[in-house]
Amino acid sequence: MSGAALGIEIVVVFFLALFLLHRYADFRKQQRMVLFGTLLAWYLCFLIVFILPLDISTTIYKQCKIDHEEHASVSLVTALISNQTAGNSTTATPTKSVPKVCYKPWSYIPDGIMPVFWRVVYWTSQCLTWLLLPFMQSYARSGGFSITGKIKTALIENAIYYGTYLLIFGSLLIYVAVHPQWHLSWYELQTIGITAANTWGLFLLVLLLGYGLVEIPRSYWNASRQGHLLIKTYFKAAKLMTEKADAEENLEDVMEEVRKVQESIKYNHPLRKYIDTILRKCPVEYQEKMGRNMDDYEDFDDKQNTYPSEKNLVKLHKQVIYAVQRHNRTHVQWQILLQQAMHLEDVAKNETSSAHQFVHSFPSTEPTSWLSPYTPTVEWYWECLLRQWFYRLLAVLLSLFSVGVVWSECTFFSTRPVLSLFAVFIQLAERDYNYLYIEMACFITIFFLCTCVYSTVFRIRVFNYYYLASHHQTDAYSLQFSGMLFCRLTPPLCLNFLGLIHMDSAISHQLKEQTAYTSIMGSMRVLSFIANGFYIYYPMLILLLCIATYFSLGTRCLNLLGFQQFVGDNEMTSDLIDEGKELIRREKRKRQRTEDGENRRREWKERYGNTREDTARNRNRNEAAEMTETNYSDTYSRTGRGTERDSIELLEDAEPLDFNVLHSPLYLNKYLSMSSSRSRIFDDV
Repeated sequence: MSGAALGIEIVVVFFLALFLLHRYADFRKQQRMVLFGTLLAWYLCFLIVFILPLDISTTIYKQCKIDHEEHASVSLVTALISNQTAGNSTTATPTKSVPKVCYKPWSYIPDGIMPVFWRVVYWTSQCLTWLLLPFMQSYARSGGFSITGKIKTALIENAIYYGTYLLIFGSLLIYVAVHPQWHLSWYELQTIGITAANTWGLFLLVLLLGYGLVEIPRSYWNASRQGHLLIKTYFKAAKLMTEKADAEENLEDVMEEVRKVQESIKYNHPLRKYIDTILRKCPVEYQEKMGRNMDDYEDFDDKQNTYPSEKNLVKLHKQVIYAVQRHNRTHVQWQILLQQAMHLEDVAKNETSSAHQFVHSFPSTEPTSWLSPYTPTVEWYWECLLRQWFYRLLAVLLSLFSVGVVWSECTFFSTRPVLSLFAVFIQLAERDYNYLYIEMACFITIFFLCTCVYSTVFRIRVFNYYYLASHHQTDAYSLQFSGMLFCRLTPPLCLNFLGLIHMDSAISHQLKEQTAYTSIMGSMRVLSFIANGFYIYYPMLILLLCIATYFSLGTRCLNLLGFQQFVGDNEMTSDLIDEGKELIRREKRKRQRTEDGENRRREWKERYGNTREDTARNRNRNEAAEMTETNYSDTYSRTGRGTERDSIELLEDAEPLDFNVLHSPLYLNKYLSMSSSRSRIFDDV
């Protein structure tokens, strides 16, 4: 199994990153470089999370061998000294007991592999997050029509960005240069760069982790409360409808501007190729509408006309891309939210059902997958009974885990006594060489920390400028921004975890074997004020952030500033809940009318489809008898049959009438007015 576990995890992590990217990105529409950059960033970050437990178990095995050799040598020296003291002239043999044999872990990685692996993974991710992804962000968001134009725009936008970080790095470099005790070398410069990047990442990590440690358990607890979840869905529906209407209005305005530019710049203009590029980014219905109003056979060379410049067209192109993306995203999210709201309403109705059969208001027309074990009875027990208790139990377990993380973050610097819970668990397993338990405990802990941090990244929404939306609705800028955050947050998160289990000597100050990952990071003692100060005391702020998140201080502050947030005891929240409930009710009525119309149309076709078949059989049966009749009767009969056949076909193709509409006063008045006008058509003659 030497190295096999490493190879298996490398392959599994790749498909995991690919699956996650497929959920958020659109492989058919996104640029290939955007997909590749985001996939590589996510893949490298997931690799660090999955491979670090293997590195820890391998390091514990190496530490065991070192302790075993030291213990054997000390025992031999002690025996020799004791024998010489007793005056024995014979050769001494050790009499001390040798410690238990060190067992090699099942996932042992041979020497020399992990340092090279971590070096490639770390420096590739850092090049992505600090150099390539920021440039690709601006390149993908640019509205330029050529590669040169997009590159120029990206360089200009990133000039300030790169200048800021060069200023920070230069300040640290000057600080090290003027310090009399340090001599600048390539290793120290490398350590300073890694320290600067990890310090920035740790600063953001604590903020995101403090929010996720409270919000994730609370979200599962609220998910067990069907009434609360339904009310919050109504609130989301009202907010999303406002955003959807705003997106549609913005798209209309942008399309109107495109129409004006398209009508002014005709086929013989040098800028016409840019207009064609913009039109290809517009929705199909707008392309058809603009195509009908376009007359490219006329020559518009009037020099008095004012034409937009190429710079304005670049700006318009960027606006079209953003408006179309936002419109499509809000439309898909609205359909998904409708399904969620209707399902929650169905759950609320079925909770009081005595038949224990789950009944849907609108049964799904999609075929049931063979993987779905649902039957109406099983679905009722899961949705109305078991699900809420499962979510409550999960919320309690996650809350205990969060409490353990907060306690360990505040006490991990204490090595005697050991107060960090995760360090206690790992050291207990280390005594029995239970490597499988060590790897599983490390993986579950790192996975929980990453879930708290990454889920916060996925929930962040900055004025629609950065927004990760599922169901393939995330734009290129947000995808690459998430890749940048992952690459910046994962290394300090793993270093923080190694500090929690006392396997980072720069923080725990213990002379133990270092992991290969820590050796790549370099010795943090080069900057003592960061290693002994910031890295130890700053994570304690997680406690304050968790308290603020528990009492929803950030949500209440945003609500006071005018940003609509879900606060239960707020008048604005109540109004939005009522508005969302009415929106869902309106959509249900619209869907019900559509289904009723489909049912009536289906019944109409089934009723008159048999009449057509009977008519065809009767025509074949009487064909021989009709040949003996007179020409007049033959003509008369054919005409009658043709009229009957035509009338049946017309009835069959006709759409069924809504009888409620037929009896309405408006319809009767309209029909009477048509009849009266037809009777008086010759009154003036």
